[in-house]
Amino acid sequence: MTILATDLARPDMRALVSYLEHDLQPTIVLDTDYNIVAANTAYQRQFGVEGRPHVGAKCFRVSHQFAVPCDQAGEHCPMRKAHESRLPERVLHIHHTPRGPEHVDVELRPLLDEQGEVVGYVERLNTVTVASAQPQHQGLVGRSAPFKEALGALQRAAPSPIPVLLQGESGTGKELFARALHEGSPRAGGPLVVVDCTGLTETLLESELFGYEKGAFTGALQRKIGLAEAAHGGTLFLDEIGEVPLAMQVKLLRLIESGSFRPVGSLRTVHSDFRLVCATHKPLKDMVAAGSFRQDLFYRISAFPIRLPALRERSDDLPLLIDSLLQRLAPTAVPRIDPSAMKALGLHDWPGNIRELRNVLERARLFTDDGVIRVADLPAELRRETPMVAAQGRRGRNELEQLAHALAVFDGPRSELAKTLGMSERTLYRRLQALEGKG
Repeated sequence: MTILATDLARPDMRALVSYLEHDLQPTIVLDTDYNIVAANTAYQRQFGVEGRPHVGAKCFRVSHQFAVPCDQAGEHCPMRKAHESRLPERVLHIHHTPRGPEHVDVELRPLLDEQGEVVGYVERLNTVTVASAQPQHQGLVGRSAPFKEALGALQRAAPSPIPVLLQGESGTGKELFARALHEGSPRAGGPLVVVDCTGLTETLLESELFGYEKGAFTGALQRKIGLAEAAHGGTLFLDEIGEVPLAMQVKLLRLIESGSFRPVGSLRTVHSDFRLVCATHKPLKDMVAAGSFRQDLFYRISAFPIRLPALRERSDDLPLLIDSLLQRLAPTAVPRIDPSAMKALGLHDWPGNIRELRNVLERARLFTDDGVIRVADLPAELRRETPMVAAQGRRGRNELEQLAHALAVFDGPRSELAKTLGMSERTLYRRLQALEGKG
């Protein structure tokens, strides 16, 4: 455990240090002026740089390379909230680490003196492994505020057995979020069973979900285990649950409430212990009002709803998503995006969300012969000149204003700033030139 010498003499601090050293989670102690006064071995191992545990530095400089506290740089500051509430606070941040930017679940607990005044804080940091703030070959990626809001909700729900309802437009990555919920849960060692409810009749869905006995119907030549039974010990993911026929919803409700069901053509009762995650792009509340979705089933599956943002709402993530998708599509020869093509991609509205983006990139890479995707390689609708010149100009001005703000609060080399903003140093240089020209 590393601690400032000036604080080592305090008996209460020595006791706290001794306690925190046994914490397996990276943990630091902060004073009320944002200084890191102690850091346990787990923190030094995970976040220290070249043997330096950051003791004596400001937490916002270490975690974000900001020159000012988080709440003055557009981030949520748990210290400010904990000071006001005198209660533990928790927030999802993107921290700078020796491995690059990472999502970190931060829990801050205030230390109170005998008069109830805050004299310091204990901060525990838990790196989020189910999502990445850097280009990734698989899984969830994102840095934007809407993405972090959904990821923060996921982090809260994952350790609990509570049923989760993922709501979002088609193509927003609901199955990836379901997989992240499973991997972040105590059932991660069990199976994740996906049931696509789209286009299934009542009879077919029942046989898929509950299984059937040999001879239960024409073509049932042998006994088949249902997907609900296969999910025992893991997670059952019902994708597009809004498509489930009304008559089947009664049987589904019984399964969810009791964990028990009968295979088609059987008198035996099967019990399955699973965690339930559902997803839909349909307005289930409106369907309940219209009588096409059971109200009791709706309340049973929507104990913890998580809204997934559309791609147009998280446009800041577009370069990161493009890099990640290209790595997944062509891992051995990743294409580059020409600046003009990137601009055209940024102007598109993406009604099909990430699924549409993936399709566009997969098509475009097949048209490029030199490993560079240009505007000519994009679909016709993305190549057409947009009439929204004024909107484009406003977007450009907003980007420059955001860059100016980032420069003001960032405390580090420009190479690190480029990584934080999800762009190359060359792109950052060009935008800085544009900013200087504007000034």
